Amino acid sequence: MRNPLSDKVIDIKPSGIRKFFDIVNEMDDAISLGVGEPDFDTPWHIRDEGIYSLEKGRTFYTSNSGLKDLKKEIAVYLQRSQGVSYDYNHEIFVTVGGSEAIDVALRAMLNPGDEVLIPQPSYVSYEPCTVLADGVPVFINLKEENQFRLTAQELRDAITDKTKILILPFPNNPTGAIMEKEDLEAIAEIIEEKDLFVISDEIYGELTYKGKHSSIVSLPGMKERTILINGFSKAYAMTGWRLGYACGPRIIMDQMLKIHQFAIMCAPTTSQYAAVEALKNGEEDVQEMREAYNQRRRYLMHAFKEMGLECFEPYGAFYVFPSIKEFGMTSDEFATRLLQEEKVAVVPGTAFGDCGEGYLRISYAYSLENLKVALGRLSHFIQRLRAEKGNQ
Repeated sequence: MRNPLSDKVIDIKPSGIRKFFDIVNEMDDAISLGVGEPDFDTPWHIRDEGIYSLEKGRTFYTSNSGLKDLKKEIAVYLQRSQGVSYDYNHEIFVTVGGSEAIDVALRAMLNPGDEVLIPQPSYVSYEPCTVLADGVPVFINLKEENQFRLTAQELRDAITDKTKILILPFPNNPTGAIMEKEDLEAIAEIIEEKDLFVISDEIYGELTYKGKHSSIVSLPGMKERTILINGFSKAYAMTGWRLGYACGPRIIMDQMLKIHQFAIMCAPTTSQYAAVEALKNGEEDVQEMREAYNQRRRYLMHAFKEMGLECFEPYGAFYVFPSIKEFGMTSDEFATRLLQEEKVAVVPGTAFGDCGEGYLRISYAYSLENLKVALGRLSHFIQRLRAEKGNQ
């Protein structure tokens, strides 16, 4: 029998995040600080709207691009939050989570050999989606000394004649880094100068703790060059509803929608009705969750300080990215021993790119009670490692 598999797919490494959770599921008393998923339930009024849509028998396909009412609400939200106007008919469409939007955008825009600039550490899907779209991933290693922000010089140094797209993953998973308006202005100049396009993944845009999130689409000339991707999973605790959206120039949206038509048909109808309610009446819920995350973020930073564990202060998403370089272990070794010896699961920084070596991703999308127990175990582990090191 001939080989049934694609070489391209075989060569893609599986996600480095999953390995630890398969082990956690087999352990008693283990605490996981690894999952990037809100610990809150979807707010009741949003769930209720989903239930009501089912009771009314609204189980049909929507149009390929999504419910008109939802696209209108997305346009209103973007006008309110970023001061940018989108035509809901031609410049917005609804996807199965932000992940589908990333995949479809790359497939619609890349020709074989086109280069995609991917700042790392970052979300695990950018590289494989680029490869599957026949693009060439080019990594920009973000530095802790720059608070893991993308600098204009780093961008300029990575551009070649084949560069077509920059992925802008801020607020960032796994580091929690943000890009403020002046950071974006510096790179926007280069994007225009070099005639590049941007895929801006803003799924954590509502979860920032140092003023309001700034989107690159709000800068002059950038809306025409940018695919803005967002969704409902993180801000509204709607991960399982699988709903996101993409906004951008009609010329690109038309081709993205074509792929979506053939591969997906439309996003889940029940989820779309619930999302209309989220955008109309969910702002207070987002504010409450943001405040809870910020309290946990501050607690973690204080706990790390007391442990003497180096960690830059993140102002976005719900992750911290402490350095473990002092222990002379790889991120994978540290995470494996922490799980085996203290039953706490975290994600090695290398799951998000090679430059994540020497770091861990710790999620604070967990209750303060769980965080306190887990941080207590982490503190014991660190004390033991330092004692071992002192005895050598």
